[in-house]
Amino acid sequence: MQLPPLARIEAISVREAEPAGYESFEIRQSRAVPGEYVAIAPDVCTCADCLRELFSAGDRRYGYPFINCTNCGPRFSIIRDMPYDRPHTSMDPFPLCPECGREYHDPADRRFHAQPNACPACGPHLEFLGGKPLQSGQGDPVALTVQALAEGKIAAIKGLGGFHLACDATKEAVVAQLRRRKHRYGKPLAVMMADLEQVRHFCELSPAEEKLLLSPRRPIVILKQRADTGMAPSV
Repeated sequence: MQLPPLARIEAISVREAEPAGYESFEIRQSRAVPGEYVAIAPDVCTCADCLRELFSAGDRRYGYPFINCTNCGPRFSIIRDMPYDRPHTSMDPFPLCPECGREYHDPADRRFHAQPNACPACGPHLEFLGGKPLQSGQGDPVALTVQALAEGKIAAIKGLGGFHLACDATKEAVVAQLRRRKHRYGKPLAVMMADLEQVRHFCELSPAEEKLLLSPRRPIVILKQRADTGMAPSV
């Protein structure tokens, strides 16, 4: 038997018990128990299966930025209250469409009881605000954001846990401007990179650091920057 991607065995105990007489397996309605401690799972990076769907032109979630399943996606950042059910998360305003509902209730589907489950038909959508809201059909929000960054502008990107102020890390002037706006003059800035090869191009990388970068949590890792790579010195 293979563990689910996010599971780990912490302890194993065996004890005898009388048969309970259950004839089926079911996930029952959650109950809130006052005073009971419940751990909340952290957000997890997009899994390989979801990435494959994201870039498959024939998939119904092709290009959908809020793709997720039980093995990945937001948890801690979207929860409002316990128990962890969709009505207690920021996904509550987005009712499941019939297809997402089928996945949610199918024990054989990897989106079985995935609380943030969504698709272009029923989930949230991207919006670009450049002084005024971009109306539907007026352009691709991602392409417009990329264009703004290429022009040396600073973009506020609303992510799972808040806003990220982003700019082109190869442009020294805009990086310096970002530091002034954030009042952050010494602490290293986080840099987004496409893959591990790009990380190796810009930074020195040890096996331990590589393992951290590839872990399901995808944490920010402080690395030693290589010289003469084109990255702004003040990053």
